[in-house]
Amino acid sequence: MANHISDRAVVDPKAQIGDNVTIYPFAYIEGDVVIGDNCVIAPNVNVLNGTRMGNGCRVFQNTVLGAMPQDFHFKGDETELVIGNKVTFRENVVVNRATFAGGQTVIGDKCFLMEGTHISHDTKVGPHCVFGYGTKIAGDCVIGRGAVFSSNVIANPDVRVGDNAMILAGTTFSKDVPPYILAGGTPVKYDGVNTVLLEYLHKEKKIQDHIANAYRLVFHGQTSLFDAVLQIQQQVPDSPEIQNIISFLRASKLGIIGKM
Repeated sequence: MANHISDRAVVDPKAQIGDNVTIYPFAYIEGDVVIGDNCVIAPNVNVLNGTRMGNGCRVFQNTVLGAMPQDFHFKGDETELVIGNKVTFRENVVVNRATFAGGQTVIGDKCFLMEGTHISHDTKVGPHCVFGYGTKIAGDCVIGRGAVFSSNVIANPDVRVGDNAMILAGTTFSKDVPPYILAGGTPVKYDGVNTVLLEYLHKEKKIQDHIANAYRLVFHGQTSLFDAVLQIQQQVPDSPEIQNIISFLRASKLGIIGKM
């Protein structure tokens, strides 16, 4: 199908534009850019060098994709922002490309970034994540599949967020947030299992109970994280979700958010 590119948009002829792409007036597309099929680029959007966009994405007004990293280590290397399929960027979103040569910032399939979200350099975001209004994710973070960030969340550098975790509004955190939990408050703490999302994903009640039991050992016990992992292995019936929790906890370098 034919593209619909406004003659008032600035599109470098070297940019690779897929089929059935709509680019509105005053959008700016640099040359080292790939835009997949069926994408819509709204007015006043900047898609900058190093951006690799999948199919079916929607980019709303005043968003900047592939912005140079706000990192003092950046020396002008060629790096990338890799965007999956069917990602929505609402107004005033900024996503930086990576810092060092060959590096990538990654946004997974079917993510939704609400107005004012900022994703910094080298952060890796899994599929189906949601970022609320004004949320800021610092550099080198790793965000798991289906994580949800409420409004005005601040994630400091290098943190990890597990699959299907939810960060409550206004939370700032500097340690890892394990899978399947709610986290919030000042200072940030464990606020229970994310049962609403687990039910939406059709997780059995017994699996939800096993997850809750695992986190009871982690957050309410009087043991180290290392010993809590051993207790989970010994006391909680095995499942892919429990293995995911164990793997996440074992891999933590910053430690996990505080206990209640």
